[in-house]
Amino acid sequence: MSIGVRQLTVLREFKPFGLTAEEQDGKPAADVSEKYAYFLFGSEVTRERDDLLPIDSDFSSTGSPFDCGDQELFIRGNRIIWSKGFEVHKRYSSSNNIVTACWCRMDAFPDALLCVLEINNLSVYYVSGEVICIPLPYTITNIWPTPFGLLLQKSTDEHRSVKTSSSIVYARDTGRAPKDYRSRRYTANQHNYLEPIVKEVGASLSSHLILKHPMGELQATYIEERGKLTVMKDYEERTIWTSDVIPLMTSYNKDRLQHSVWLVEAADNCNNVDAGTLTEQSPSDFCPQKFSLRRIWQGKCSQFAASKVFFATDSDGVPIICFLLQEQKLLSVRLQIDEGGDGVSIDVRPLMIWSIPAISAATVTVTRPRVKVGRLTFMDIIVLDCEGSLLLYTGDQCLCKYILPVGVGSGPIPVDDNSSRLSNLSYGIKIVGIDDAVEGRFNITLNSGRIFRCTLHCSPSSSLANDCLMAMAEGLHSSSYSHFLRVLWGSGFSASSQNNESNVESQWESFLSTVHRIIDLHQSSRHSFPKIPSTSWDFLISSKFHTSYGKQVPNSCISVVNVSGCRDSLSAAVHVPDKRSPEVIYYRQLSSEMLDSLHALYENLKLNNLRKQDLWKLVVLLCKIAASLGEASYVDYYVRDFPCVLSDIYFFQRTVTQRAPPSLFHWLETCLRRGCHLADLNYLPSLIFKGNSNALCWARKVVCFYSLLLGAERNGKKLSTGVYYDIAKGTAQTPEELTVLAMVAERFGHPQLDLLPVGVSLPLHHALDKCRDSPPSDWPAAAYVLVGREDLAMASLKPFNQQENIQNNVNLTSFSPAYRLHLRPVTVPSFVSENTRVGITKVEDADATKSVEDGMEHIFNSNTQLRFGRDLRLNEVRRLLCSARPVAIQTPASPTATDQDFQQHQLWNLAQRTTALPFGRGAFTLATTYTLLTEALFVPKLILAGRLPSQQNATVNLDPNLRSISELKSWPEFHNGVAAGLKLAPFQGKMSRTWILYNKPQEPNFSHAGLLLALGLHEHLRVLMISDVYRYLAQEHDITTCALLLGLSASSRGTMDPAISKILLVHIPARHPSNFPELELPTVLQSAALMGIGLLYEGSAHPLTTKILLGEIGRRSGGDNVLEREGYAVAAGCALGLVALGRGSDAFSFMDASIDQLFQYIGSKGVNSEKSFHIGPSSDDQSRSIGQMLEGTHINVDVTAPGATIALALIFLKTESEVVASRLHIPTSHFELQYLRPDFIMLRIIARSLIMWSRICPSKGWVDSLVPAVVNVGIVRLTNETNDNDEFDRQALVQAYVNIVTGACISIGLKYAGTRNGDAQELLYNYAIYFLSEIKYVSHSSKTDLPKGLLHHVDRGTLEISLHLVILSLCVVMAGSGHLQTFRLLRYLRSRSSVDGHMSYGIQMGISLAIGFLFLGGGVRTFSTRDSAVAALLIALYPRLPTGPNDNRCHLQAFRHLYVIAAESRWLQTVDVDTGLPVYSSLEVTVLETDQFSETSYSEVTPCILPERSTLKNVRVCGPRYWPQVIDFLHEGKSWLNYAVKSYPLNGGLLYVKRKVGFCSYVDDPIGCQSLLSRAMHKVFDKPSLNNSSSRFRDECKPGSNKVGQLVGTFSADPSLIAFAEVCCESSWNNGDDNFQEFCSQVIFECVSNDRPALLPIYLSLYTTIASMWEQVKDGRIVFHDLSFLQSLKLALAYNEALKSGKLSTTRGGGIIQSTFLESIKKHVEGILSSSSGLRDCLIKYMNLENWPHNLSGFHEQEAIPFFWYLQWYSLPPPHVVKEAAQKIRARVPSSSSMLPLLRLLLPNTHIKAISQIDELLLSSGSK
Repeated sequence: MSIGVRQLTVLREFKPFGLTAEEQDGKPAADVSEKYAYFLFGSEVTRERDDLLPIDSDFSSTGSPFDCGDQELFIRGNRIIWSKGFEVHKRYSSSNNIVTACWCRMDAFPDALLCVLEINNLSVYYVSGEVICIPLPYTITNIWPTPFGLLLQKSTDEHRSVKTSSSIVYARDTGRAPKDYRSRRYTANQHNYLEPIVKEVGASLSSHLILKHPMGELQATYIEERGKLTVMKDYEERTIWTSDVIPLMTSYNKDRLQHSVWLVEAADNCNNVDAGTLTEQSPSDFCPQKFSLRRIWQGKCSQFAASKVFFATDSDGVPIICFLLQEQKLLSVRLQIDEGGDGVSIDVRPLMIWSIPAISAATVTVTRPRVKVGRLTFMDIIVLDCEGSLLLYTGDQCLCKYILPVGVGSGPIPVDDNSSRLSNLSYGIKIVGIDDAVEGRFNITLNSGRIFRCTLHCSPSSSLANDCLMAMAEGLHSSSYSHFLRVLWGSGFSASSQNNESNVESQWESFLSTVHRIIDLHQSSRHSFPKIPSTSWDFLISSKFHTSYGKQVPNSCISVVNVSGCRDSLSAAVHVPDKRSPEVIYYRQLSSEMLDSLHALYENLKLNNLRKQDLWKLVVLLCKIAASLGEASYVDYYVRDFPCVLSDIYFFQRTVTQRAPPSLFHWLETCLRRGCHLADLNYLPSLIFKGNSNALCWARKVVCFYSLLLGAERNGKKLSTGVYYDIAKGTAQTPEELTVLAMVAERFGHPQLDLLPVGVSLPLHHALDKCRDSPPSDWPAAAYVLVGREDLAMASLKPFNQQENIQNNVNLTSFSPAYRLHLRPVTVPSFVSENTRVGITKVEDADATKSVEDGMEHIFNSNTQLRFGRDLRLNEVRRLLCSARPVAIQTPASPTATDQDFQQHQLWNLAQRTTALPFGRGAFTLATTYTLLTEALFVPKLILAGRLPSQQNATVNLDPNLRSISELKSWPEFHNGVAAGLKLAPFQGKMSRTWILYNKPQEPNFSHAGLLLALGLHEHLRVLMISDVYRYLAQEHDITTCALLLGLSASSRGTMDPAISKILLVHIPARHPSNFPELELPTVLQSAALMGIGLLYEGSAHPLTTKILLGEIGRRSGGDNVLEREGYAVAAGCALGLVALGRGSDAFSFMDASIDQLFQYIGSKGVNSEKSFHIGPSSDDQSRSIGQMLEGTHINVDVTAPGATIALALIFLKTESEVVASRLHIPTSHFELQYLRPDFIMLRIIARSLIMWSRICPSKGWVDSLVPAVVNVGIVRLTNETNDNDEFDRQALVQAYVNIVTGACISIGLKYAGTRNGDAQELLYNYAIYFLSEIKYVSHSSKTDLPKGLLHHVDRGTLEISLHLVILSLCVVMAGSGHLQTFRLLRYLRSRSSVDGHMSYGIQMGISLAIGFLFLGGGVRTFSTRDSAVAALLIALYPRLPTGPNDNRCHLQAFRHLYVIAAESRWLQTVDVDTGLPVYSSLEVTVLETDQFSETSYSEVTPCILPERSTLKNVRVCGPRYWPQVIDFLHEGKSWLNYAVKSYPLNGGLLYVKRKVGFCSYVDDPIGCQSLLSRAMHKVFDKPSLNNSSSRFRDECKPGSNKVGQLVGTFSADPSLIAFAEVCCESSWNNGDDNFQEFCSQVIFECVSNDRPALLPIYLSLYTTIASMWEQVKDGRIVFHDLSFLQSLKLALAYNEALKSGKLSTTRGGGIIQSTFLESIKKHVEGILSSSSGLRDCLIKYMNLENWPHNLSGFHEQEAIPFFWYLQWYSLPPPHVVKEAAQKIRARVPSSSSMLPLLRLLLPNTHIKAISQIDELLLSSGSK
């Protein structure tokens, strides 16, 4: 058979768009090379993984063949231009010239990465523009993409490593990887350049390397030899091609003249590869793998390497690799690709080889553009043969020839391609090359050198023709389909496709003509040829206009009118002879195969509501094929579906044996009625059982869902019904849950459900509704969206791991209903925001005439508004902590000289308070905002001036002659900078080294030093390089150095980073060797360095570090700064406690000696050692003590005791060690009270309590148990005043009592930090009031039995300090709660003047910190009780308050900010998933059982702070307004701040909830008076009122009344519901149809009250179907042209029966559709059929027909349609089936007897009513 000739479509003359872009940019630089390179690719190369396959690919139409959406990479010199179409998309530039570039996909990234090979570097560009530059230690010649990563080919002369020193010059922004890569978010912009990362030994020897991850190391490749893997060292195997879809590589060995195909395999090697091979920069979650190359084919077929290698598809769908050889032939190797069950492993084997002559070739997508062969797209081959002709091949089969239009190559391209004639003459123009093929477009190169972009008409652009070809390709035998393609492309198909005006229609006509030719070839009769029209009417009927009009309006006229004419004209038809030629037999077999394949497609299209037009076209063709084959059952089946098709059916001879056509609707109905085990599989098309079927993919999915829903068994990849299935990951306990997971795996969402007929979709909607209430917790997000639980979908997505979300979750919007657009968000009532705004204005106006930036303006947002309602607590906190405004001073209106001195004195006292405010502001704004990388951080001013309200707010400044203002503001400015930095949120993923250095001032200052400490506490300083640290240290600014040391240690807490450790040890002169140059370092720096060591080595119990720190506690002064020795010892003790935190007896290898030395430091008398209380100086100390102050050999317990006590408390924290606790002796006699300082007693109480953690109890009894008997007796005697003698020291007793109580309160605060424990709060509040009342009487309602008159025996300063320490402990317990009672107390304490209480800096710092703790993070954060948090809080709350702003003698003020380590965000905010707005919601919180409490549950209202994670069991969303959900917690002992913990379900503090339809939010309806059921719904939905008085309803629907649309809009944001209510439920839109209006009102109430808005179109469809049937019966106007609606109604009734019989489990008390409604549907249909006149007569005529469907001369149009309804509804079989059954019965039963029972057995699918009528007809005919 000769091939067809087609004209090539020329799009334009081709020119790389990169050249055009350069011309538009201007003249290129002189040093730019003239050489350039480019390559074209399609959009699927850079598309995200999940978008590679469209979700609606089953019925998507192909794109236009003229779509020139090519993308281009243009490379010249060191620049790359990425263009899309005719516009530049991105530009890339490099410092070096570019060798080559390619797109590559890597596992961790959903987008393709642009890999650019330079001379010494490999640059990896993200589509966002970020870049990672990897210096290459080897000479790389080329790079290739593979599914596993990037393949790098080494140079053949690679025997030495390339020096990479040049790459260090460009090393900028190099970040250090954290200790645990899994716990950090990956941010590519923080890692721009890396050191060479090739540590694998095999990589230096391997000729091929693989880069799996941009941050990973280059890995060697291996080959398998004799069962062992050896390194691939063959440098002569030059890679010439790789596939990025299938792991294949082709190479050429020029020594052996051999081509090879390799399979790249990856095997996990976690057990064999040492963990040390992974560098610090490589992510720990990338398990080392070995990549091996297995040769699967080799051949000596050419002396040169192939010029092109590409994938294509053979004619039978088998993938092939094509080699374009220099010998002018195209060699193809067929491959068998077997994918493993895991979907990852692949096995490839060569099958056979064939070749065709070719000068050039390329792969194109033409014949089957939407067909997938496994992972590959079906691809054809365009070949330039030796004669210069373009030939289109599918495999080795040539389909057609393409020629150039006349004039191409010799002049401009004709505008109108149709004006050119087909010609085989080239007129001297010859094609010499084919390149740059993308889909159906490619470039041709002419012998003149001109290049043209051409396209092949993607055949077909008609979606129906394409589907038919797909079905035939899968259903026909390979040889049969190849023959059909040759017929199709060799005849009319090629000619008709030249008409561009109606390409779709013409291609379908071409397909029809090809099928008709095949039909004619196996028919011997003449009736297949059209008859010449003899009249004008016949001419009109046979015209193309009539044919076209009939296709557009296929059922405009009932076809049975012309049946008689057709019968008469064909009465003389000649039958097919019995003896046929082999050709006739072949074509008959081909027609039979076509019938089966196209019928399967027909059944598939019946399940799509949008393919009705295509269905009509297809059924006409199927009728002709079935009639030509004599398949009367098929013809009867089609006629029942489309009665109008009778006009196109000619007379045919019925075959003897009839096949029953498969019917999907019948199978689905049988499944619902009897179960899938009893459903006959013969009713399923055979093509549906093919797993890779694309044509029946839609039907296979529906059958799969029904099978799973109705209990089919799973056998491997198949179900017991024989169809393939796929299940998404997740738990499934019920068939409904299995069905949902299958729908997710098949990407079958709500848009796809809407395409199904109503009856088919009902069981699937039922499954979704069944799973909606409580779906399993491990489902993918798409499953939750599918069941309507978008709240659970958002919870399943990890907000801090977006890359994993994109990779593991498909496009969620594709599973949501298209009409669920949420166009009506619920907003907070205006009066709330207005009142809040007024309150803010009043506060600002009260303080100043204009607002200033105080660092707290960002604190007011929707979260805080919901958190604190309409009260003004936050406004008051902002006023109290504001240090950016002058403070008001109350003075007389006419001041005197004395008053001015008083002003200065008062201003000085107020300055003490102002300088302490940054402490509280830092805690108040902790982690509440984000920085902008383009702006410098604003630090609020610290204003120490005052204003005089009585003198028009005149400003008064401190007199610098009286006070040293610079010294006063030094450390406060530092704390001000800390507060400004602490407001930045941690782990925000935006902090960069560049931004930190951008904020660095030219001259060091205290504010920037504070900022560095804040950034370090938030772990942002890890991005700094060592060189940056040295630049900071070189400034020799003590405070900056101090902050840097602490910040670096906090950023790398617990990592033991050696580089940071060296920096810290340099700042501890005591650890310098004797020959080290002596450094004069302030004690402040040394203390900070010690604390940094503790943070850096936290929890490690490093032996050498513990020994060093233990010695530093007792080190004698090495300088003149003796006053700060206690602070140094405290820092050393705290550091020692941090290093051995909670390790107890495991902390020291030399346990006894170390513990004894610590007890020596605290002065304990119970030391189990014979050593005396003095230690001689070390030689190192002696060498450094010359010329300095000398001390004795005894230990100065006053200096060492605090640090040693803290160290013991932290080392044995929560260890319950009674031995150690007992050695922390509390005085039990008057002598011991005189011996031990009272503040040391407090520290010992704290230490004992922390060690015996479980015994801490928030009760007065526990506090009293800590007080020794001697103190208790003494206090009682003092209170009763029974003895005034001096037998005991009253002051010592009172001070001991006060310090013991204070220490107990601090212990309670640490034990219950952040818990908001009611008992602890009440106890601490009472003690605070008690101490306050001892200082100054305050009214207090509660009565206590605490001792009175303490102020008579102890100084006021002690009571003030104790009071404020208790207040701090109280605020630690209530951290983040904003407790109103506590806040009132704090406000009162702050308002006291110097007359009422001490205005010392330390006390004001305590009040400021307490306010900040109470509103920690704006009320969002709180404290934890994990070990590191308790240690940080103890250090921050160290009970020695400073006396002034510069006081660091006993405790470094920078340590007060370490509370940040203890802070964590346990904040929970519920967000409406539909509107995106924060809302109130009720929760039920369940706390685990502890030693003190059983498992308990309590209620909370969001926003709220949850309990600590270690005690939290689950959180349940409860209440009637929101859908329930349960969040269970896994207890792994990890921090809440660790946002990257994948198992934590509430990362980010957001819980998405979904409001039920019919309820308002608590903001709009606080008490529920507006709920759907409590509103006067009867005014709208009252049925009697609608029936009895329509006027009443119309009156209520007048403007101003409760309209249905307004009411529904109140409770639902769904625009579809609102629109339906406004259009269908209100009389103004309804044209007076009260019945329909009543139905719509009842239906919308049903859907809204049950929260099933998706059922609204289903109800409406069922109702309108019945109404249209009645209309057609009464009026005679044809409404339904096909009868698929009846099959859908039968499925809906079968669904109802399945619910009643238990085949489907009920949901919420029944089915999703009211059973009574479905029963009424059934009665209505039966009533319509019974009311049809002449139905019995039609049945008699039908049963008496011999050659159905031809003998219908007695039928009238009005009778025909109801009769077809009757046949379809009652499943009446064809006449010949009824007659065969009757003959079988009459042979055994007398003619006078009823045959009803036996007919019921022989016709099981027929309704009993139809059987009864058949029986009556048979009896009547028998009696005659």
